[in-house]
Amino acid sequence: MLKILFIGDIVGSAGRRAAARVLPELRAEYTPNLVIANAENAAGGFGLTLPVYKELTAKIGIQALTGGNHIWDKKEIFKDITAMPLLARPLNYPRCEYGAGYVLLDIEGMRVLVASILGRAFIETPLDCPFQAADNLLRKVKADAVLVDIHAEATSEKKALGFYLDGRVSAVLGTHTHVQTADEQILKNGTAYITDAGMTGARDSNLGMSPEAAQKRFLTGLKAKFDVVETGALLFNAVYLEIDVRGKCARLERLIRRLD
Repeated sequence: MLKILFIGDIVGSAGRRAAARVLPELRAEYTPNLVIANAENAAGGFGLTLPVYKELTAKIGIQALTGGNHIWDKKEIFKDITAMPLLARPLNYPRCEYGAGYVLLDIEGMRVLVASILGRAFIETPLDCPFQAADNLLRKVKADAVLVDIHAEATSEKKALGFYLDGRVSAVLGTHTHVQTADEQILKNGTAYITDAGMTGARDSNLGMSPEAAQKRFLTGLKAKFDVVETGALLFNAVYLEIDVRGKCARLERLIRRLD
């Protein structure tokens, strides 16, 4: 079995601290061969920088990172992404010349493909079709196990992609909404699915950000700057998967850890 931990959106330094604290315990309990995390909010709550990339990979030991609509928020990534070979930015940006939309790894003799795809519903960015992007990738790259991070707003879009790829990939794992969903299931043709893996960051926050800014927006209709919460209690969300030699999911489990 290929044993995988997939960590929900890491938000700021609080998320990085939570991952660093929880992973040793989970490694001892589950003995994963592969640890993956969504890192689009890992640097100050918005985007990814090279120092944070190195902290997540070299220091914390995460072996592959996925992105999302905030992956470009730190402008230095345009020059630094070539030094981030373990990062899969969203695959379906049209004619994107920066980085790659997938990472290929050799884990315990298995060829593992980790892909990042961005949904289009309620996302204010011109994007290629996520369904066709997945089709094109699967025609282009062959692997023993395929994990897709679908970073999207709409539950229906995520679920539609999960059923669309059932039996062709090992897992379709949702990110972006920062709230772990209780709908994990192994679909009938062997693909693991969850609408959202959740968030790893400050527990007493509004999706990792200060509650006051969100309250101001809802109360007044005016824009307010979101500030990432870096202190206080921590939340760690992830899913654990076991993938067999056929690339099918044999086990899927949600993981929640709360740290004071």
